[in-house]
Amino acid sequence: MADTVAVAADHGGYDLKCVLLPELRALGFDVLDLGTESREPVDYPDFAAAVARSIEEGRARWGVLICGTGIGMSMAANRHRGVRAALVHDGLTARLGRQHNDANVLVLGGRVLGPELAKDCLKIFFATPFEGGRHARRVAKFSPAKASA
Repeated sequence: MADTVAVAADHGGYDLKCVLLPELRALGFDVLDLGTESREPVDYPDFAAAVARSIEEGRARWGVLICGTGIGMSMAANRHRGVRAALVHDGLTARLGRQHNDANVLVLGGRVLGPELAKDCLKIFFATPFEGGRHARRVAKFSPAKASA
């Protein structure tokens, strides 16, 4: 069975969410789409909480959050136990977010990243394993969740 990725966006990330959903499915993930379903204004903390809850409850292993800049979503998501949300701007930050921080939620800015760059970030994030070692000790200091292999 494929890993499940919970995905949510606010109105500022809706268009990019629509681009990334088929990419996730093509990578072999089961996708749990938690909204929003249009460009109508919504409150991003509600969608960050929905993805965080899906991880906390074990319905998803991973998350992807998208708002206008990614800043609000990352701040809201990281308030939840066991969530390690990384705001990513390029392939390097996608790789290091996983490799060094064991991020389990990818956060993107729908108004600051083009679709091709966002697709690259998504692919790199999910292809990169957590390095462990000295990084595991550091991650353990701020996260109650078990570090992934």
